[in-house]
Amino acid sequence: MSNEEKVKGRIWTAALIVIGDEILSGRTQDKNVAQIARWLNIQGIRLSEVRIVADDAGAIGDALKALRQGHDYLFTTGGIGPTHDDITVDSIAAALGLAVVVHPEGRAMLEHYYAGRGGLTEARLRMARVPQGAELIPNRMSGAPGIRLDNLFILAGVPHITAGMLDALTGTLEGGRPLVSVTLGAWAAESEVAKLLGATERAHDGVSIGSYPFFKDGKVGANFVVRSEETALAVACADALGEALVKAGYAVVEGGI
Repeated sequence: MSNEEKVKGRIWTAALIVIGDEILSGRTQDKNVAQIARWLNIQGIRLSEVRIVADDAGAIGDALKALRQGHDYLFTTGGIGPTHDDITVDSIAAALGLAVVVHPEGRAMLEHYYAGRGGLTEARLRMARVPQGAELIPNRMSGAPGIRLDNLFILAGVPHITAGMLDALTGTLEGGRPLVSVTLGAWAAESEVAKLLGATERAHDGVSIGSYPFFKDGKVGANFVVRSEETALAVACADALGEALVKAGYAVVEGGI
């Protein structure tokens, strides 16, 4: 059992499928993993796995089947726009054996949004299509809604639109307690303090320590992030870690370097 599993209470987990040829080609830099991970932690849910797939129905379906059953929640980003290559809804529906239908509330939302913007075209109507039985996630940013189907959440790929959909979901998902983190930095090579880190973590139940090395200004250093669901446990472990690093001859920088 890991230290995280020792923390009191159930650990709720989520996986994320990032969909898009533009992400895999490097033309677009993904920003959704970070913002979804932060949002999930506030909801008391851990993002435990991320998979990036192409705009390919088979790849999307395979990822969906592999990740949905092993987590409490599954999120996808990308591929729900108005163009021919936005195939996420069709791919997910096919993988689940569901028909694709135009959601009446989605149609109404789009009709209202585009009333003064040229009207609801056939292309724009594509954004009201959902797997049969799905609910909508409101989107105040562009009018086009996200989609919820049981524990599956189908979100836009554009980060600020994704953020709006997450905002609409805030407080609606069941989760545990968010992780609290305390960060310390030191000009220390990871290999020099590995035993010290392990011993400190083992001495503090309900706490995990992550080590993140870097090379800066010609020197090797690392930031150490202490995580727990209990603020007092995180702070106590961080204090012990700081004392151990100072005793070993390293100056400690609170908040990290």
